[in-house]
Amino acid sequence: MFCHYSCPFPFFLKASVYGEVVDHRNGTYSVTLLLPWEGQAHVFVRLEHSSEVVQILKKYRDSSFPRSHYNGHFEGSGPNKTRIIEVVECNLKWGAEGSWRKGSCCCEYKDIKTGTVWQCERPKKLSCDKLVYHSRGSMENPLNPFEKQFFAKQVTNNYCTVLSDKCFFALGTTERCRSGLTTPVPAGFYLEDVWKSFVCNTQQFNPTQMWKCLKNKIVYMMGDSTTRQWFEFLEKKVPGLKRMNLHTPHLAGPLMAVELINNIIIHWRPHSVPLRFTIMPMTNLHYIANDIDKIAGGPHVVVVFTLFAHLVFHPITFYIHEVAKIRQSVVALLRRAPQTTVVIKSGNTAGLKDIFQSDWYVMQENTVMKEMFRDIDGVIYFDVWQMTSCHYLTENIHPGPVVIANEISMFLSYVCPA
Repeated sequence: MFCHYSCPFPFFLKASVYGEVVDHRNGTYSVTLLLPWEGQAHVFVRLEHSSEVVQILKKYRDSSFPRSHYNGHFEGSGPNKTRIIEVVECNLKWGAEGSWRKGSCCCEYKDIKTGTVWQCERPKKLSCDKLVYHSRGSMENPLNPFEKQFFAKQVTNNYCTVLSDKCFFALGTTERCRSGLTTPVPAGFYLEDVWKSFVCNTQQFNPTQMWKCLKNKIVYMMGDSTTRQWFEFLEKKVPGLKRMNLHTPHLAGPLMAVELINNIIIHWRPHSVPLRFTIMPMTNLHYIANDIDKIAGGPHVVVVFTLFAHLVFHPITFYIHEVAKIRQSVVALLRRAPQTTVVIKSGNTAGLKDIFQSDWYVMQENTVMKEMFRDIDGVIYFDVWQMTSCHYLTENIHPGPVVIANEISMFLSYVCPA
């Protein structure tokens, strides 16, 4: 069984906290909750997936069945100065069972550093070296009729409400934000829409304080649209920070913003394929490990990355492979420049429950990422799962502005700890 559990306060206080559900494997469950404010609280226990659905999710998590497809856009010169454009299906080459194959297969593109192989159906008129653009394609549901019925059960959408009259106030922590800190349950709580962390002493940054914190910093943000949300937030809030026109798509990037007085530079770019983005040049898609290898590092450098939402469609073994390559690059970066700040943003909840993008998949990825970097000094694992799960806003793959603001405050508390 997979549950979400939270304790929200009456709306005017805008308070909530995350809790744990323990399965005793005998048909009973217990809930553990810290109530960190005074007054009443309503307890919500939401069944996300039945145990039957979790078994189905495990099956397809470990399978190479292609739940997501992608498009490769080939372009080249034709006769009489014409332009030939061909769009074909592409996908990851990984595993044997259910491996993707289409038509006259295949053009293969292997990344030397990571070893990842991307493959596209061979175009009818153009050669394999004419692949220019990438875009998201169709989705394919692998469920058979028997499996589909378990996802249709409405009981998983119900809430259990409990009224608690006695709550006890809990103080936050004075621990300095740094690498090596563990994430307790709960990791903090919201009060008046401000995240009070139990991990470390989270500061609240106004625009001027953000500007001062980022002085003489180069920030490299990598990953997906959730780190792009961080870029866009800082772009709006940091005084004088202006986006440069790189003549790239607004949503697909890469993006860059600079502030000249305090010498601030912020980059954002998406990770490489597999990626369900709008059409964009293949040359703009870089594997995170490769980009980290190209960063000199130093006390003025901040590296932030996330890797989760676009890999849930593929086997967990592929995710482990990608994270292992990133780990190698991070270790090398910290050896040559140990004062570099490295922040890993975990995957967040999205309220998704289907076979394609269930939050259960993201939880598995978060476990892999956390364990892979647990023993590396100097790496900050920033777990945002609880911050998005317990907030009163509807869960979304793109968290709302209030949640993003609190994520940024926590992030900057690591960059400029008190």
